[in-house]
Amino acid sequence: MSDLVRQGSRAPVPASGENRYKAVQAKLRKFGRALDSLADDLEALRRDMRVNAARARGTAIAIDNADLDSKFVVLTDQVADALGAAANSVKDLGDSAREVATETYQAKRLHAKLYQTLDDIRSNRSEKTPKPAFFTR
Repeated sequence: MSDLVRQGSRAPVPASGENRYKAVQAKLRKFGRALDSLADDLEALRRDMRVNAARARGTAIAIDNADLDSKFVVLTDQVADALGAAANSVKDLGDSAREVATETYQAKRLHAKLYQTLDDIRSNRSEKTPKPAFFTR
């Protein structure tokens, strides 16, 4: 199995119907952490791809210096170009993951700002509270 696929490293956030304040906060925290981890993994992948592109470029030069068939030089050089382009795409994907993680943490803070006080009130009193839409009948 590849180092890129780690079993159990990031469990998916279950899409349950649980919408209590603490459950939403936990889901947002877990999602943000998963995105941070993904961005870190993508950065490591990008660095490895850059190293492999440089190695392929060096191999193409070595093939050329050995006076082997030029088609192998061209093919190896194309591999280096493809790895470089793929590394750029991985960088863009990692940047997007970091941006979404940042927005997730902002959403978590906004959710806390809007609902934490209400949750504290509802959680700390002994009386039952009416269900949502109880008074709209």
